[in-house]
Parts: sequence; structure tokens; C-alpha cells
Amino acid sequence: MSLIKNNLDKINRQITDAAISCSRKASDIQLIAVSKRKSVEAIMDGIKSGATHFGENYIQEAMKKIDEIGKDNACWHFIGHLQSNKAKFAVQYFDYIHTIDSLKLAKELNKQAKKIQKIQKILLQVNIGKEASKSGTNNEDAIELVAQIKGLENISLQGLMCMPPYFSEPEEARIYFQQLVQIKEKIIEQNFDNVSMEHLSMGMSNDFQVAIEEGSTMVRVGTSIFGRRD
Repeated sequence: MSLIKNNLDKINRQITDAAISCSRKASDIQLIAVSKRKSVEAIMDGIKSGATHFGENYIQEAMKKIDEIGKDNACWHFIGHLQSNKAKFAVQYFDYIHTIDSLKLAKELNKQAKKIQKIQKILLQVNIGKEASKSGTNNEDAIELVAQIKGLENISLQGLMCMPPYFSEPEEARIYFQQLVQIKEKIIEQNFDNVSMEHLSMGMSNDFQVAIEEGSTMVRVGTSIFGRRD
């Protein structure tokens, strides 16, 4: 058994245990293997070991790897900061884009998706900890941004994403996950057309179990699967 296979099995067991602890179904939680700065060989090992969803942070790096591996061999998630001038490539290569933080970016994705007759699935990134070093819309502006995005015909808003401040003690991240859930509930109350709050992309290697307890449907795990980044 490869190290990646062993790590994946361990993470999946932890996801199941966390789901059971809060009366959820493990099948409702998608593990996204974060493969940025990892080799094609490592990703292929992950695919052979049962991983089906992969997260990448850098467009040019991801394009090369996806071209070699094959777009249809996995579900690809873009989870890094996206510049508008890279929107064309993001739409061509990624099933989900987690990091929409402005109307300008959403409009450009809509424009590029329309060119290839695609409905692009996106998540709105919320800077839940209000950290200057991180992207995302402010908590207070999230609902207004959703209202602006909802009319874009080639965009499908699927939910919210956040990266809370890093804590050595995962429990300290819980309040931030709870805040994202509150924003989700406020958006649902608006009953917007063309908006689904199906997904909460929250939780990483150090805190995904807490995130699951608070309602995460997508956990983004890299180090605990692939080891330290190259």
C-alpha cells in the first residue's frame, strides 16, 4: 500500500467518524485532495488510491498537470486566488471555482463560460477572519454580492468558501465556521433565483473535523494526504 493510499484511507475514516459524531452522512462530505506543487505521479497515485476530487491553486501549474492527467479523470477544483485575466483558463479546466470575491471576477467568468457554452459552478469566498493577507468578500457584503451575481446566466453559485485564521488548536476555528453557516442561512432566506447554497467549502488538514461538525460539505486536505509541499 502506498503512503498516499494509507493517508487517504486514514482521512476518509476521520471524515466518517466526524460525520457520525454529528449525525451526518459521510457521503454528504466531499474530500478534495489539495495537489498544488505536487507531481503528476503523486496525483495519479491519489487517483489509483480512490481520490476523485483535486484542488489546485495556480492556473499555469494546474493546466500542465490536467493536460497530462486528463480533465475527465477527476473533478478539478480551483481553490487559489484567481485574477480576471486567468478566468478564460479557469473556465476551461475547472469544474468548480471556490474563490469568487468580486462582481468583476464573476462577470468575467460568466463571459468566458458563455463562449464555450458552459455553466460554471462557483463558490463565493468570504474572508471570514477579516485578514489582510487573505482574499474574499467581507462578511457584511456577501449577501449583496450574491444578489449581484445571481443574474449571470452562465454562472451557477453553489455555496460559500472560507479559510479561517490558522490555529494550532482546531477548536478555535469553530466560531468562524459557525459564522459562515450564519451567512449561508441569511442568503437562503433571500430565496434568490439561480443560487444554491448546497456547499460549504471549509476545513483543511488541521481543522476539517471541526468544520464537518459545523456543516462543511467540502474539506480541502493536502498535507495530510501528500505530505509537506515540494
